[in-house]
Amino acid sequence: MDLQPTEDQRDLKATLRDLLARRWGREALRTSLDSGTALDRNLWRELGEAGFFALRLPEADGGVGLGLPEAVLLFEEAGRTLLPGPLVATHLAAGTVPGAAAGTTVVTAFDLGGDLIGHLAEADAVLGAPSPPPGEPVRSADPLTPLHRARPGAGTPAGDLAPYRDAGALLTAALQLGSALRTLELAVRYAGEREQFGRPIGAFQAVKHLCAGMLVRAELARTAVYAAAVTAAGAEGPGEIAAAKLLADAAAVANARDCLQVHGGMGFTWEADVHLHLKRAWVRAEQWRTAGEAEELLAAELLAAEPAAAEVGLGGAVTG
Repeated sequence: MDLQPTEDQRDLKATLRDLLARRWGREALRTSLDSGTALDRNLWRELGEAGFFALRLPEADGGVGLGLPEAVLLFEEAGRTLLPGPLVATHLAAGTVPGAAAGTTVVTAFDLGGDLIGHLAEADAVLGAPSPPPGEPVRSADPLTPLHRARPGAGTPAGDLAPYRDAGALLTAALQLGSALRTLELAVRYAGEREQFGRPIGAFQAVKHLCAGMLVRAELARTAVYAAAVTAAGAEGPGEIAAAKLLADAAAVANARDCLQVHGGMGFTWEADVHLHLKRAWVRAEQWRTAGEAEELLAAELLAAEPAAAEVGLGGAVTG
C-alpha cells in the first residue's frame, strides 16, 4: 500500500464493511447494549471464517498471507462500527493460540497496563499467559468493554506483551482512526439535517469550523497510520507507530467531543451513538501504548539521533 490503497485492498475493506453492516448494524449494537452482552461468539466465528484474525498468517499455516497494511484497513472498518471485543489480542494470537485464527477462541490481553484486563469473563485465553486469571469486575467507561482487575496473589502472570507491543499499538490506532472518521461523518450528516432559524446548522460558521477541524485531525491520523503500516518492518517502525497511535488517539477523542458539540444536547442522550464513540476512544487510548509511553519512545529516538546529526553538522562545517 503506497499510502493509497490498491484496488484489491479496497475490495478487502469493502467485504468486511458489508459483513459488519449485515451482522453488526445499529440494531445489533443497541441489542448488545440493552442485554449487556459485549461479545457475539457467532459473529466472532464469522470474522474468523472471513480471515480477519488469520489475515497475516502465512498461507502455509492456513492464513491469508497478507500484511499490516491490509490489517490496518480492516481494523479501521471495525473501529467505525464500534465492534466490541478483544479484536487486537485475538488477531495477534492467531499464530500461537489454537482456535484464535478461526475465531473459535477469544483471546484477551493485559494491554491496559498493570493488572487491568478487558473482556476477561468472555475470553478463553490471555495472550502470553498460561491461563486466564481470576479477577474482580471494575467499572468501565465503555459499556461494551467490561473490565476486570486481576486478583492479587492469583499466581497467573500477566504475560509478556513486548513482542506484540508495536503491532498491537498500530492496530489499536487503526480502530481509533475508524472511530474518528465515523464521528466526522455523523457530525457532517447531522449538521446538514438539523435546522435552526430556518437554516441547516451546517451553514453557521462555528459548526463549519468544528467539522473542518475534525476532518483535519482524521486525515492527519489516517496518513500517519497508513504510513506506519508501510514502514513498520523498518528501523523507523516503532517511532512511526508511536506517532500514529498519538495522532489517532487524539483524533478519536477530539472528534467524538466535537461531534457531541455539533449534536448539542441530543448527542448526550443514551439513544445517540456519539457518546459511545467517545467512551470507546477513552479506553483505547490506554491500550497497548499510552500517550505518555509514545512520547517517551519518540523522545528517546530523537535524543539518539542528535549525536549523529551533530556529527554531520560538524563535519560539514569543517570541510566547508
